[in-house]
Amino acid sequence: MPVTVVIGSQWGDEGKGKIVDLLSREIDVVARYQGGANAGHTIMWGDKTFVLHLVPSGIFHDGVKCVIGNGVVIDPGALLDEIGMIKRLGYDVDDRLFISHNAHLIMPYHKKVEEARERARDAGAIGTTGRGIGPAYVDKFARTGIRVVDLLDRDVLRKKLKVAIEEKNAILKGVYGADQLNVDAITEEYVEFDKLIDPFVTDTSQYLGQLLKGGAHVLAEGAQGSLLDVDFGTYPFVTSSHPTVGGCCTGLGIPPTEIKRVIGIVKAYSTRVGNGPFPTELDGETGEELRSKGGEFGATTGRPRRCGWLDLVALRYTSMINGFTDLAITKLDVLTGTPQIKACTSYDVAGKRTERFPSEVQTLEKVEPIYESFEGWGEDITGVTSFDDLPDCARTYLSAVSDYLDVPISTISTGPKRNQTILNAAPATVG
Repeated sequence: MPVTVVIGSQWGDEGKGKIVDLLSREIDVVARYQGGANAGHTIMWGDKTFVLHLVPSGIFHDGVKCVIGNGVVIDPGALLDEIGMIKRLGYDVDDRLFISHNAHLIMPYHKKVEEARERARDAGAIGTTGRGIGPAYVDKFARTGIRVVDLLDRDVLRKKLKVAIEEKNAILKGVYGADQLNVDAITEEYVEFDKLIDPFVTDTSQYLGQLLKGGAHVLAEGAQGSLLDVDFGTYPFVTSSHPTVGGCCTGLGIPPTEIKRVIGIVKAYSTRVGNGPFPTELDGETGEELRSKGGEFGATTGRPRRCGWLDLVALRYTSMINGFTDLAITKLDVLTGTPQIKACTSYDVAGKRTERFPSEVQTLEKVEPIYESFEGWGEDITGVTSFDDLPDCARTYLSAVSDYLDVPISTISTGPKRNQTILNAAPATVG
């Protein structure tokens, strides 16, 4: 069976958790391939809402295997909290959750360095979550990181930690004037952590390879969105990994020839958390209304999200990079009651019109969006489950998005709950 990849097409927070949860009903394995506990995937059913940061969103479906791949950086505390929450809800994780032995660990010094660095940047801060994600990836590529496999030998772990902590203490004290860390205390903390996660640790690339060979259907989910990719996003206002489709291959050990479907998750408008350019941002009443109606506050940090109109120029760019086979449109219901809806179809750059997305921030910060306007709708669409039952204006808006990107829409979310979804909307009805 092929691999399906679910990818955020914007700056994250597109609603990937709900889509992965829905797709998991017909999936054998859900595998997380990058990022860390700085991303929250929200799932809602009935009157309950759950936020997962590390464990894949398929965990709430009995029988579905869940993999945390080598491309993820793991915060021990966050992982144990999630496993505990899942167990309390009555879901089994034994023989269902598998953690890569090659995944890197977030250490206490990663969080301290990130917090100190952001404070020192002051007005130039990137707007990180303070979860230590960036510094953990820095150590990974500097070949000084601590991996899950390093926990197996206390002496090896202490030796590696001693080198790492001495270096970080020198930076914390000498550059930032921050408190220093104790090698022995951290060693003991992580040895205890190893005892708790050891039953879940395996060679996940081998595990996934065997499952694929046996015909299993794997759903790969990333964190954040494509415009936060460290190579293809709005650098330096990006995350430290690859939310794009390439990250699936390197973060799980899955060959690209196995990937047959790439679903781009598109919020019906645009949002961004943290700093960085945002061409279609709305600073006034409309932006505030979108934030209020859409509950646009970070699932991990609670920070208010910046809101704006849908940016089709940016979406065409991320579709090109990822090769979207189909789209899942989320939060369409939030636009209900908006008299006029806009979508950016090109940019004005120094008096010249272009449909090229300039990922270099010095250009992107100066562009002026050129919009196409659409008539809004007033009918409540919450819970509509058929494309034909949507208001004409909503169908027109969706068709314009699909046509501009030349990608069919397969799924439309009309509310946060599982049953508030239009499935199999494409290709006959949209695009």
